[in-house]
Amino acid sequence: MTKQQIIDRARSEGRVVLTEIESKEVLKQAGINIIDTKLAISREEAISISRQFGFPVGLKVASPDIVHKSDAGGVKLGLKTAKQVGKAYEDILGAIRQKHPKARIQGVAVQKMARPGVEVIIGMSKDAQFGPVLMFGLGGILVEVLKDVSFRIVPLVKRDAAEMIREIKGYPLLEGYRGQEAVGVSHLEELLIKVSDFVEQNPEVKELDLNPIIAYSDGAIAVDARLILEETS
Repeated sequence: MTKQQIIDRARSEGRVVLTEIESKEVLKQAGINIIDTKLAISREEAISISRQFGFPVGLKVASPDIVHKSDAGGVKLGLKTAKQVGKAYEDILGAIRQKHPKARIQGVAVQKMARPGVEVIIGMSKDAQFGPVLMFGLGGILVEVLKDVSFRIVPLVKRDAAEMIREIKGYPLLEGYRGQEAVGVSHLEELLIKVSDFVEQNPEVKELDLNPIIAYSDGAIAVDARLILEETS
């Protein structure tokens, strides 16, 4: 489906929150590097997709009604066998039906586990005065604990992207702290520019969250994504 078809389907269903799979597909079409993810609607399909991707894989509930998937028991990571995938699929659906019995469940998203790297976040929200504002910082739970982030107004130029990355207090982690491999900062700069371009070209997007993005010396890939659309009158 095209970006517009995905957005039109969500609106026809009365939704402004795109599922993870929908968000990833929209961003992938914009040239943003997203980890391969497919929707499984049965235990057997989850196992088949996992074998296609190659183990280990992660499973996440696909529901427009559940934002915090981990808190709801809707995430299982590091699955190394078909048996583990099958059990994880059933456990996820069981947990969601118990905690969120009225939630619409489209299935379970299956994705290849990314290799370890440095986790960063890119987000966007709209300011009443300045319009779309991009955020960059350390990702995962660190963004919630440390709140070590920087901001710029869209659209960004390369200098803005470079400054955003270097402004955070955790920048030494990107340079290769205590023997850890240094991150290719230029790849993060390019990613920020691509996200800025996407936001500028798609004013119907109200919020964007790529967290975490796994950064490496040779690139960066988003392993989770969320898009929220503007309300329509």
